[in-house]
Amino acid sequence: MTIKRSDKLLEIVNQKQKIAVNELSEMLNVSKVTIRKDLSDLEKKGLLVRKHGYAIINDPTKLNYRMAQNYDVKQQIAQVAANLVSDQETIMVESGSTCALLVQELGKQQKHVTVITNSYFIADFVSDHPNITIFVLGGKYQAESEVVVGPIAKNVLANFHVDKLFIGMDGFDPQQGFFGRDIMRADIVEAMAQNANKLIILSDSSKFGKASLIKLADFTQTKMVITDDGIPISVRRILQDKKIDLREVKHLS
Repeated sequence: MTIKRSDKLLEIVNQKQKIAVNELSEMLNVSKVTIRKDLSDLEKKGLLVRKHGYAIINDPTKLNYRMAQNYDVKQQIAQVAANLVSDQETIMVESGSTCALLVQELGKQQKHVTVITNSYFIADFVSDHPNITIFVLGGKYQAESEVVVGPIAKNVLANFHVDKLFIGMDGFDPQQGFFGRDIMRADIVEAMAQNANKLIILSDSSKFGKASLIKLADFTQTKMVITDDGIPISVRRILQDKKIDLREVKHLS
């Protein structure tokens, strides 16, 4: 399956919510056999559901649904991030779809890496990669995002120190920095950042045009941003002026 076709297929399924294999075959001008194979591959990745000749979107409240948005760009971002991690290294990773793809990519690269995370989703997502050792923090469980938060998780974090922390984001403010949607998760990010040398943000460019509620990190805390080349020119200039290492992958859609 080509990158462009997989991206287009996911885009159509997300728009239609439920669509027949026959219709997808006509829209993408490929055989039904090819569409079924593509859908099977995407279902194995947790990006959609197949049922009785239809492709159906995931539950929009679940992380798998968010992962399907700009999926191939997120994969490229994850690959760039994974190349920063050495074999036998220990890293911290906060929850998020691109962060999950990062840990999966480390598994695919056969690197032996220890990951400290608050995400039960990530722990399950990479469970078939025995070279990845996962330490999941304890604490209050948030079912919607499949993470743990709160004072217990923060206390556990105080026992660790790593070189690299990888986080996602939900919004950007030109004056203040990088934002999220949940105050308790932002609190965990702050605690993680206090125990890491480098904070690295993984985000597709769509997030830079959005506002969000809770600050995750300011410019002085952030060492690197990995995104795609759809990032607005004004944001690129801000990050460069703030001496943040900016890595951009090519947006193929």
